Amino acid sequence: MAQNLLGKKVALAGPRKSEEMSMIIEKLGGTPVLRPAQGTVFLDDEHLESSIEAWVKHPPDWTLLTTGMGLDAIFSKAEQMGVEEALTSALSQSQIAARGYKTVNALRKRGLKPVVRDDDGSTSGLIRELEAYSLEGSRVLVQLHGESAPRLMAWLSDQGVQEITQVLPYRHVPPEESDLALLLSDILNQQIDAITFTSAPQIRFLVEYAEQHGKLEQMKQRLEQDIVAAAVGKVTAQAMIEEGVEPKVVPAEERMGSMMVALGKYFAEQKTV
Repeated sequence: MAQNLLGKKVALAGPRKSEEMSMIIEKLGGTPVLRPAQGTVFLDDEHLESSIEAWVKHPPDWTLLTTGMGLDAIFSKAEQMGVEEALTSALSQSQIAARGYKTVNALRKRGLKPVVRDDDGSTSGLIRELEAYSLEGSRVLVQLHGESAPRLMAWLSDQGVQEITQVLPYRHVPPEESDLALLLSDILNQQIDAITFTSAPQIRFLVEYAEQHGKLEQMKQRLEQDIVAAAVGKVTAQAMIEEGVEPKVVPAEERMGSMMVALGKYFAEQKTV
């Protein structure tokens, strides 16, 4: 494996698979630094049960599904509640729109197929494909992963949707403030060469913390000029852009290992410029 990260210090904003990612960075010659920008993710049982009960009783006109993992969690809870068949029936009664191949696969396992799917794995792609349909006056249920999707919600409202119901199987807990303080300090003082984000909450928690401490513009300047910001995929990249941070590295394949390899190639290419 080429030593494309030789001498580079890379901050990992995502705690998941941090040991595995650290090994890849080290193999590429770099130094990994764990700087978690999100806390734990947990299944919100109480919210999920009430959401499924309402879903089964009053199937929506449209169901927008954004993650395969989230859909699997919903069906797992529905099975525990004894309403798995009723949920499948409710889904089959509505128009289904899906973002991401994992979501499509999760539907296929249950004999369901979306009438609309994104064109590039992103929420923006899902919106583009939905534009061909009239949603005015409809009741829409949106399954999210662990946070809200303000852009999607705003777009649905603009379409004249009568009612929007959000189902969030998972909840993201904010990271320790000390972890965010250390990460922000590393960015402002250029103690790192790159930072990798693997989910939308990570960039949002960091931006919120920087803004609270009056350091947001300074942080954005560092990420624009001095530190390479990388996103694991298009969804995370979109969240970064919405927060005013342009990712310099986004791998074609949405995998953490691919992101590290792409980051190494970015630095290698910079040497030849």
